[in-house]
Amino acid sequence: VLLARRLIEAGVRFVHVQWPREPGDLSSNRPTWDTHADNNNRVKNVLCPQFDVGFTALVEDLSDRGLLDETLVVAVGEFGRTPKFNGAGGRDHWGPVFSCALAGAGISGGQVYGASDANGAQPHSGRVLPQELAATIFHLLGIGHNATFRDLADRPHHVCNGQPLYKLLGNGPATARRRAATGVVAPVPDFRPINAVKKTG
Repeated sequence: VLLARRLIEAGVRFVHVQWPREPGDLSSNRPTWDTHADNNNRVKNVLCPQFDVGFTALVEDLSDRGLLDETLVVAVGEFGRTPKFNGAGGRDHWGPVFSCALAGAGISGGQVYGASDANGAQPHSGRVLPQELAATIFHLLGIGHNATFRDLADRPHHVCNGQPLYKLLGNGPATARRRAATGVVAPVPDFRPINAVKKTG
């Protein structure tokens, strides 16, 4: 996390922090957050304490250095966990409900958006689709969520098919330096086949 802050401070535009496999996270011989066994103990005593310290430290560090307004911090996995425990005291993969945390870059802090039902099985209110989360991220990066780019066959592709979650945003831009989304995507991905790329040198 410290390295992530230093990279951002140095001007790196995209930083990915991967949760590593650590010896202290093998209480059930399972890596990291994949809690198919011993879920409660691992989440309460191993995973969440480390996450809380690291995520909070990163956000506070960026804020103290005046970088948080221009940095979007996203903590998210690709799915949630089953509302019922399995025979090993674990929770398996579950797609209908999961959570993420957003901070900085114009996100209005101190709010919880959406809720599950009482069992944590299905969305109850404020359902957010993956494409809406993606559109929100693009919007905060200054990339028009309705923008298109063309592949080698000149076919148009939308960057995203969702709409930004404007309710998550504050009343205005976080700083004067943030530009409104223009709909222009740059750089456009290079879709040429590898064998068609000319080698130089």
